[in-house]
Amino acid sequence: MDRIVVLDFGGQYSHLIAKRIREVGVYSELLPYNTPADGLGEDVKGIVLSGGPSSVYQKDAPMPDPRIFELGLPILGICYGLQLIAFKLGGRVSKGRKREYGRAELIVKDFSDLFSGLPGRFYCWMSHVDKVTKLPKGFEAIAYTKNSRYAAVRDKVRKIYGVQFHPEVTHTEHGRDIIENFAVRICGCRREWNAGSFIERAVKEIREKVGEDRVLCALSGGVDSTTTAVLVKRAIGDRLFGIFVNHGLMREGEPEEVIEMLKGLGINFRYVDASERFLRRLKGVSDPEEKRRIVGEEFVKVFEEEAKKLGRFKYLAQGTLYPDVIESARSGSFASRIKSHHNVAGLPESLGFELIEPLRELYKDEVREVARELGLPEWFVRRHPFPGPGLAVRIIGEVNEEKLRIVRKASSIVEEELKKAGLYDEVWQAFAFVGEDRAVGVQGDERRYGRIVTIRIVCSEDGMTADWFRIPYEVLERMSNRITNEVEGVTMVTYSVSSKPPSTIEPQ
Repeated sequence: MDRIVVLDFGGQYSHLIAKRIREVGVYSELLPYNTPADGLGEDVKGIVLSGGPSSVYQKDAPMPDPRIFELGLPILGICYGLQLIAFKLGGRVSKGRKREYGRAELIVKDFSDLFSGLPGRFYCWMSHVDKVTKLPKGFEAIAYTKNSRYAAVRDKVRKIYGVQFHPEVTHTEHGRDIIENFAVRICGCRREWNAGSFIERAVKEIREKVGEDRVLCALSGGVDSTTTAVLVKRAIGDRLFGIFVNHGLMREGEPEEVIEMLKGLGINFRYVDASERFLRRLKGVSDPEEKRRIVGEEFVKVFEEEAKKLGRFKYLAQGTLYPDVIESARSGSFASRIKSHHNVAGLPESLGFELIEPLRELYKDEVREVARELGLPEWFVRRHPFPGPGLAVRIIGEVNEEKLRIVRKASSIVEEELKKAGLYDEVWQAFAFVGEDRAVGVQGDERRYGRIVTIRIVCSEDGMTADWFRIPYEVLERMSNRITNEVEGVTMVTYSVSSKPPSTIEPQ
């Protein structure tokens, strides 16, 4: 299908550019900034150069293959991408007199292509220091702000465009329209990207790859792995066999719910309760990355042991998503590793399976659309994301039975109260976490020294960035009262008001 490539120069919003393009029905993918021009593929209809933290003049500044400007493809440079265009094609980039960050009013001068159908003035989101001070030959300004004479520029003949602001962020008004104009009007892309077309293509690819072989699927009980299983089952039928490992770190009542649902979907699977085994491995371990490693390592061991009992399988299917790939720095870009994801970075090469990861190019909301199209129950599709290492990353310090009991019950209360208030579907994730800290409380006229529980509720579109939820005080009060009254050993409840970045969604 028609495709737009986003070259990633390390910008915090790079992934959002690809996602916004997909939202208008055009397939897009994020590639490393130095991807060779001849390696982009024949189906590419346009190129976007992302923003980034570098200056074009600094030593070792990331630069694209200069041949991309000779391909005859439309190009859109965003922020650093615009500065690259000016720098590489004969313009001039200079240090700004002051940092331009936040909202700025954009005044549009030309409405023929990039700003087609948009008003003459609207607010955009700026985040830069350097700026273009001289345009390359053949370029013209098509929009400006008070501090940026060249806030949007164009070479109409070569179809090369640049904007100093960030149309991909929600703070920019009409940002989606700008991206749609570039993808559809300028690049001429067909709107072929949707859940139905993805399923059709994925099923075909799975059938071609697997042939008559059998496939094992690692089931975690979440939307990602379950959607993967249903997708593979549609492609090869009963030659799919799942292994559902309960590591003892799941939500309250979750193993039973998952077992019932998998049976209803007609998926062949083996259930393994390895709770005690995982807890033994985690005993005495406090380092968050080490906990993630142990959970991933033990999961693989249990999975291998169970797989041997089922006979020979050539392929392993798992629910790896696009953010997993990016955050684990497996995309080939220079993105730093934020956290290891046990279904991406933890699998040893000696595992002996060929991987099938049909969702690895999807964001979470896209997986949900695919799940709906495949007929998964709505209550399951709408359920909040849950980390692969489970409650181990919602427990600061050592994982033990007491903390597990507290965080499991407290998180259940948080979700219940959100649903009662009609707020569950308005947020991305909502849970409680517990650490080593304790506080003195008074319960039944007695002083108690108990655990501190923190409630964490965030809003997000894809899990790559997130903002803390401004929860009504009366709802928060009900959560706090219930947790301190119903969860034994808790004397204080706090609320997390940190966004991602600088924090991550999960506490560990």
